Amino acid sequence: MNKPKIALYWCSSCGGCEESIIDLGEDLLKLAQSAEIIFWPAAMDARFSDLEALADGSILASLINGAIQQEDHISMARLLRKKSRYVIANGSCAHIGGVIGLANLHRPEEVLQRAYIDAETVANPLRTIPGSQPSSGAPLPRLLNRVRTLDQVIEVDYYIPGCPPPSELVEKAIFSLLENKLPPKGSILSENRALCHSCPRQDSLPERLSVQRFKRIHETLWNPLQCFLDQGIICLGPSTRGGCRSRCISANMPCRGCLGPLDGVRDQGAKSISFIASLIDETDPEKIVEIVSGIADPAGLFYRYSLAASLIRTRNKNLEQTD
Repeated sequence: MNKPKIALYWCSSCGGCEESIIDLGEDLLKLAQSAEIIFWPAAMDARFSDLEALADGSILASLINGAIQQEDHISMARLLRKKSRYVIANGSCAHIGGVIGLANLHRPEEVLQRAYIDAETVANPLRTIPGSQPSSGAPLPRLLNRVRTLDQVIEVDYYIPGCPPPSELVEKAIFSLLENKLPPKGSILSENRALCHSCPRQDSLPERLSVQRFKRIHETLWNPLQCFLDQGIICLGPSTRGGCRSRCISANMPCRGCLGPLDGVRDQGAKSISFIASLIDETDPEKIVEIVSGIADPAGLFYRYSLAASLIRTRNKNLEQTD
């Protein structure tokens, strides 16, 4: 009997989601016994023509990671959707836009200028930007006017959150597929409760939190056993889905929201801003402004992973509907 077929693909991403597959370790052998990975450009020779030749719906599931940032990402996502019974958005970038989504704070030409010319680590004496000159051979894909989440371009059946997604969530998702034990369509395959419920510092949480000044992690000597928020250090655990085993907290870093919002929350950034505002222990408007002004890079903090999926989506509303 033919094994079920699995496909993996990356769009605009850092490669961490691919590592989460490798981190399955010995369970990769178990996967190989139960299914056939037929398409995985990051790890095996893959021809798009072979993928196109498959019958529609012949792939059991495609796990797509990375945000949709280029024209070819849309065409590949649509092709995999056509060939697959299930499509899973794998990781923060596919799920809610990820760090890639912060590009929506700028115009595409500004993003390219920064990446290829202005960045301190780049040596580009000819000041060449992709697409600025005719290329020999295949042309480079065009950058879209804004970054999109996967479900903004195709229908998505399930979501594995995280940056990168914890390998245990990936393993559970894949084998639930193979055993036909998946939850209702549209489910996010992780806990549906805030990270604080599983935080190793939850016992140190006081009955009432109040903050008179927000501090960045490098500005203070913090207690590694005490709740970050109780020390005036912003942690997004209250507005972030659990399921990561508190990896960052255990490494003495506050949560930054990579697993995304809980069910029913439309805008994770707005939810985070709301709970942070509720902690401010001050009534004088001028002092409140002073306290809030101490929060560095609010957009990069509260929307670090979710800007592309938020109500805001992009700073350039005139570009939102055009490509």
